[in-house]
Amino acid sequence: MSNCYSTQTVGSDGAEARRWHELLDRLLVAALTDTFLDRVLQIPSYRQAPLPASEIRRTAATSFAALIKSLRHDVDSAGMEAERLRIATEVGVSRARAGIPVESLMSAIRLDFSVLWSELTAQADEADAALLVRHAEIVWHVVDSYASQTQVIYIAEQQRILNEATAIRQGYVAAVFGPVNPTTEMLDRIANELGLHPDTPLDVTVAAGTEATQLRVVIAHAARRGSEIFTHPLGDALVAFWPVDERPGSAVHEAAEEIRRLRCGLVENVAGLPALASSARIAGDLASLISDRDEGALTLKRAWARIARMRMAEAGIPIAADVDTALARCGGAERERLVEAVRTYAATGSVGAASEQLFCHRNTLMNRLRRFRELTGIDVMIPDQIARLVVAWS
Repeated sequence: MSNCYSTQTVGSDGAEARRWHELLDRLLVAALTDTFLDRVLQIPSYRQAPLPASEIRRTAATSFAALIKSLRHDVDSAGMEAERLRIATEVGVSRARAGIPVESLMSAIRLDFSVLWSELTAQADEADAALLVRHAEIVWHVVDSYASQTQVIYIAEQQRILNEATAIRQGYVAAVFGPVNPTTEMLDRIANELGLHPDTPLDVTVAAGTEATQLRVVIAHAARRGSEIFTHPLGDALVAFWPVDERPGSAVHEAAEEIRRLRCGLVENVAGLPALASSARIAGDLASLISDRDEGALTLKRAWARIARMRMAEAGIPIAADVDTALARCGGAERERLVEAVRTYAATGSVGAASEQLFCHRNTLMNRLRRFRELTGIDVMIPDQIARLVVAWS
């Protein structure tokens, strides 16, 4: 940020300019630095920071020398602007890397004004009162310009640090899902980087399209509450995983509840990082199997049959082509009644419950199931045989 005030516009009288320069010449950088150091080390963040006092002293001395030079009427304003920017860059970067909060940094820099002004007034005579009043604003704005430059650089460096940390973490996460299974040692390193134990139970979800956008919103809400849900891109979908947290009201628990309401694939209670990649692939399969009739997350408990059907189809194993051929010999109405009877019985596992749902007599239902057996050769009363239909019609 450039200084919108110029010392050359303050006090056009040559005598006043000479007197102002006399006061500036009386300022001793070493004395200003000592005073500043005594006061800045009262700020807890500076006192506790891993930043040597010698480094704070060095940058303080450099800053005061540049600020004093900037206050002269005969200064090269462009050159001093560049000099202040150089110093601001050094201070902003080093304080961000030292973990000093921005509020503490701003408090420290604005000490420059009070230290400078106190020393100027100490060096001035009573006759200099009007001179000091006319220069007070320019002193403040020179310091404030330096503070603003430092703040901008500090924030940019903080973002760079965050990006570096995120890139490193994302690299470790990507290693979990890479083409080569990580070694035990690598999984330990990844877990340590993510703040997890390798065997920590995890939930993993995969969402695509608009659901992926909604998933990112849930993740952002959790982050604002201080909890991290880890992510990894998977083609046009998004993988997210997090440690299982059963504490009601916790950020992760509430985020998991929101995710369960999304139309996504979800695998719960994964046995730690070693099983995460394979579980994510299953979650991706579940996400691809979501139909218009589904509400909320699709889990293995709800959709194991669909997964089985997908795997068998991928292997080229026919599931129920013979059943379809056999039922084709029926008329449309009869076929519909037989399939409805079998589906309802499969869903309930009870002749009584199924007949109630179909509003028919038990004997009527038994007759339909018997007719289905005659046509297809499948006895739905035998679990191994009806399982084939459960998978085929899932």
